[in-house]
Order: sequence, then structure tokens, then C-alpha cells
Amino acid sequence: MEEKIAKIKKWLGTGSINIFGLPMSGKDTQGVKLAEAVGAKFLSSGMIIRAMEKEGQKNYSKTGELIPTNVFYEWVLPYFERADLFKYSLILSSIGRWHGEEKQVMSVATGAGHDIKAVVALSISENEAKNRFNEAKVLNDRGDRDDDKDLDVFETRLKEYREKTLPVLQYYKALGLLIEVNGSQTREEVFNEIVEKLFEKASQSDA
Repeated sequence: MEEKIAKIKKWLGTGSINIFGLPMSGKDTQGVKLAEAVGAKFLSSGMIIRAMEKEGQKNYSKTGELIPTNVFYEWVLPYFERADLFKYSLILSSIGRWHGEEKQVMSVATGAGHDIKAVVALSISENEAKNRFNEAKVLNDRGDRDDDKDLDVFETRLKEYREKTLPVLQYYKALGLLIEVNGSQTREEVFNEIVEKLFEKASQSDA
């Protein structure tokens, strides 16, 4: 495992890996773990948006809908160019979730020296996502998040992913960047599959 992670780290350089998946698929959990493994910085669009909302700007999360593209560009994209991230690789959680944003994301990332080297899609069913949502509500382990208030809002988030984010993944797939991972496994198994498939991609770059 250590050799494979070292290979991924060398291949990644100061580039970035973008992780997508349905709500409750484990994007942030796996993203943080991967960032720690390869010595990268972790950026989550959801965390950035919620932080901006907390500062008193408009609350988009309460509806479950994606934030408007112009707000996404204003709030999230500047993080790529932050001086304190310049020398690091980046592990991204759903940066550019609305189809049409992906080209701008790639352009800004490349311009900042954080080329997107791979896109990981954590695959779980919508039924499993709902089951995980219900379990999280019982455990109360998601904090006081507006987008996790009730099932109706969560259903909207699933619909947004289906209609707006799946086409983003098709775009990355056409570019040969997409890596699909079975998100229904244990957290450890999901992480191991991510590492295995990123290692394969890194190895292909040597060919």
C-alpha cells in the first residue's frame, strides 16, 4: 500500500483529484483520508459554501438545490489560486457539480498549477443514499446542516445530482479522467479501491 501511495503522490505532483458521488456516498470521508495519505490539501465545495453561508450571505443549502453557477465561481474557484495551497496537490470534493461548470473548473485548476489528473465517482444507489441519510438522522452525526434537515430536501439533492451532476461525470469520462469506485463497500474497502485504481492510472502515465 505504501509503495502505491508513493507512486500516486509522485504522479499527482501539485495536481488535483476531484471526488464525486451521491449525497451520503462518503466523498468527504474518503477525500480527507486520501489527502492525508498523499500529503495533499482537502477542499470541499459543500464545506466552502456552508462557511460562506454562515458568514451571513444567502442561504442556498436549505432548499437542497445547487448554488447558482455565478455564485460557485465567486465563492469556490478562488481557492485554487490561494498562495498557501500553491505547493500542494489538492483532493477536491465535488468541485463543479453543475454541468457546464466543469470546463471552467479545469481551466482555473490548470492555470493555478493544480491540473485535474483524475475524477473519482463513488457509486451507490439512491435507495442506499436514503438509508444512510435515515441512519445519520438517528445517530445525529451530520451536525446542524440545512441540507440535511428533512427527507424532502434530501430528495431534492438526489434529483439535482441525477439531472445536473451525472452529465459532469460523462464529460470527465469522455476525457479519460473518470474512475468509478463501488461506494457500497466498507470505508476501508472503498479507500483501498480508490488507491488501487489511482495507482493503475499513475502507472499508465509511465507507459
